[in-house]
Amino acid sequence: MSESRASGCRSKACVLREYRQLRGKPCVPEHLLLRDALYLLQGISGRYIQFSQSEEDNSVIFVEEPDCCIPSPTKALIHRLAEVGYLYARVELYVSERENTVGVGMIEQSLCHHLQAQLTEYYRLIAVLESQMALQSVGSKPEDIGIPSSSPDVEVRTGLTLRRLDVWFNEWRLRMRMMSVCVEGARDAHGGALVNLIHSYTDNGDPFVRKFTDQLLEEVSKPFFATLHKWLFSGELYDPFGEFFVAADPAMTHINYVYPYPLANGANQQAGDGGFNGLAVDTDDITGQEDGLKLWEKKYQFQKDMLPTFVGETFGHKIFATGKSLNFIRYSCHDSDWVVTQEKMNTTGGTLRYSDIAGLERSIDIAYQIASYRLFEVFLDKFKLLDHLTALKNYMMLGHGDFVDQLMDALGPSLSKPANALFRHNLTTTLESAIRSSNAQNDPADVLRRLDARMLEYSHGEIGWDIFTLEYKVDPPIDTVLNSASMEKYLKIFKHLWQLKRIECVLNKSWLRMAIGSRTFLPTYWFQEFGLELHKVRLVIAEMIHFVRQMQAYCHLEVIECSWKTLTDFLMKKEGGLDALIEAHRTYLNKLEKKILLLSPKAGKEENILNHVKEVFSVILQYLDATDNFYNHCLSECSRRDQQMDMTRGVYTKVNVTTDNLSGFTGRLREYSSLFTEKTQSIVAHLLAHPDLDCRFLGIRLSFTDFYKVKKDPNK
Repeated sequence: MSESRASGCRSKACVLREYRQLRGKPCVPEHLLLRDALYLLQGISGRYIQFSQSEEDNSVIFVEEPDCCIPSPTKALIHRLAEVGYLYARVELYVSERENTVGVGMIEQSLCHHLQAQLTEYYRLIAVLESQMALQSVGSKPEDIGIPSSSPDVEVRTGLTLRRLDVWFNEWRLRMRMMSVCVEGARDAHGGALVNLIHSYTDNGDPFVRKFTDQLLEEVSKPFFATLHKWLFSGELYDPFGEFFVAADPAMTHINYVYPYPLANGANQQAGDGGFNGLAVDTDDITGQEDGLKLWEKKYQFQKDMLPTFVGETFGHKIFATGKSLNFIRYSCHDSDWVVTQEKMNTTGGTLRYSDIAGLERSIDIAYQIASYRLFEVFLDKFKLLDHLTALKNYMMLGHGDFVDQLMDALGPSLSKPANALFRHNLTTTLESAIRSSNAQNDPADVLRRLDARMLEYSHGEIGWDIFTLEYKVDPPIDTVLNSASMEKYLKIFKHLWQLKRIECVLNKSWLRMAIGSRTFLPTYWFQEFGLELHKVRLVIAEMIHFVRQMQAYCHLEVIECSWKTLTDFLMKKEGGLDALIEAHRTYLNKLEKKILLLSPKAGKEENILNHVKEVFSVILQYLDATDNFYNHCLSECSRRDQQMDMTRGVYTKVNVTTDNLSGFTGRLREYSSLFTEKTQSIVAHLLAHPDLDCRFLGIRLSFTDFYKVKKDPNK
């Protein structure tokens, strides 16, 4: 059986060998190809096997001599080995190029360092294989040529062949492929984007590829985590090559805070280098200066494209907010206890690494909570933010009732004069008198010195009521929350509430004069003649008082107090960081502005009901002026008739001659009364169609029992 098998069942290799021997063209000896293969693995062309000289062609050229050939299976095997050599040359070229390039980022430097370590291990394997080949050629033992009997890199075996060489480099083929892919991606990626690119290769089903990529990413991400640690726990950004996902604006580096007022501890400090900085605030021109909010928003920017995906956008924003908050605490708030805060935050013992993502997320959460809480403490305790917000509520939104009454009574006569007849020093003196004569004197001195009276720019024909305003001055770092845009809104709200308070005062005075003065100064026998018209006047004034009182109750109780409760509840939680604090105050102020000024978006355009309210105010003032004229006419007419009666009794006194008749006064009163009703009906109609529920309820209260709706019906 064995003889027949030897004669009739020869292997294909034996048949091929006999065929080549008959043709007289033997194969190239394997030890020569093995030598060239070792050259190929180092990216060097050999005698029989060479790399293509074309940069676009990555093929291998076989140089066959006339008297010998290279079998096709051997060529396929050499092609596999040549791939490793080609990838090695590609990686080695990238590392050498980056070593000689100026301005290479730290993450890319770390990548090159890890690649170089891999290439060094690769060199060691090549050296061991070359030594084994030399051992085979001289027929000596490994110890004779300086190779340990058991090499740590490769098991030295006798009989080195191309097939065994391919088996030993099978793992390196996968390594070189991964390193080559990283090298190609690194040419177009930078910083965090490069880390992101490498991290994307970890989503691979091959355990070897995933393990190798994890090891590579562990080394490459070390500069990223070093920068992250410094930013997260110290508020310092050390990123000379712009590789981090937080970028600093160099234009903001040398702007310093100048505090116009001493801090709570009595020190007048300035911000240090590298931190959040501000400008001196000239509160006489509050809109013309950079405030703390603009610096807070512009100093550092979040770069989403540089954020590694293993961090996540949510945690990225937390890291960004934590570093900004800690930097703000150190350099803008001059918090001497920031080191204690830093120690509380750094619970990881100073180690942040890629292999511990769960620990990284836990550290980010803890640092964010501690930094946010400390920032709220600094604002509320050191800089008394809540006191300033309360002062704005009490003074700019007329929360101090007795102070407002005192100021209104003292300023009323002056504000009725032309605007060019007012002087600021008189206004400030009156303001100080109103403070001393009311409970406002019990407010903190730091609050009272920030309160001031000023005049807005005026044009010809305006009076003091049109240009007077109160002003509350703030300085860094409080102006980060109470910025110039916010203070402008406070001024707008004050102007409306101040006009509303003015209308209330003149209505009250007119009501007292008509209700009490008419019965006191008009004789009973003449009162019966004028009493009906006076009663109609009192009804209209009562209607106007109802309108004003409902507007005031809506503004102060339903808008200001409810919004204030929401804001103070947020402040007491001390959560969310400075961005959340700024947003909470902005939401609070926007709500006040929209509801108090009755702003209503309609059909893509903003229809301001406040314009109709201002027209009603103007009509009320005109009606009250006509009422005063009517009342004075009644007194004059009664006096004239009394004098005529005295003449019939022989008592002669000077007779007052009146040129105006009663119908002229009553006609103007009816005209203004009808105009008031018409304007009020328009306001109620707009309010009932308002998208805001509180505004709709205001419309219902203004037209209680559908009073204005009935008047609008022509059949009534």
